[in-house]
Amino acid sequence: MSRSILRRMAPWITERVRTNQRLLLSSAVAQSSPSPQSPEPVHMTDNCIRRLKELCAKEESSDGKMLRLSVEAGGCSGFQYSFSLDKNKTTDDRIFEKDGVKLVVDSVSYDFVKGATVDYVEELIRSAFLVVENPSAVGGCSCKSSFMIK
Repeated sequence: MSRSILRRMAPWITERVRTNQRLLLSSAVAQSSPSPQSPEPVHMTDNCIRRLKELCAKEESSDGKMLRLSVEAGGCSGFQYSFSLDKNKTTDDRIFEKDGVKLVVDSVSYDFVKGATVDYVEELIRSAFLVVENPSAVGGCSCKSSFMIK
């Protein structure tokens, strides 16, 4: 029975993913060129900074690693946040630094998260980096890993 539900839902899910990818790509094409002024920052809370410092102190191979925040099409609300530790940066990356900790956001993702705040939360069911405030989002799912844009 569950297979029949999946088969019936597969076209809808596929179309939703395609629609989200088109939205993400059209937003990237429509974005204006970056202004020479300083960009609107993406903020990090004290918990976020503390946890990144802990992660870097635990691993010797973490020298120079930064927290990378990117936005991908998908998730239950249309777009989802993705976090990773990364040593590499590209020419279109925007780097935000506070207390020696760096947050990296690529230029396409930046349009979705400018002015946002990244936090690290520890809950009973998980511990994770989360975007807790995003002025570009109008709503999202209850787990705070996906959002809808304005």
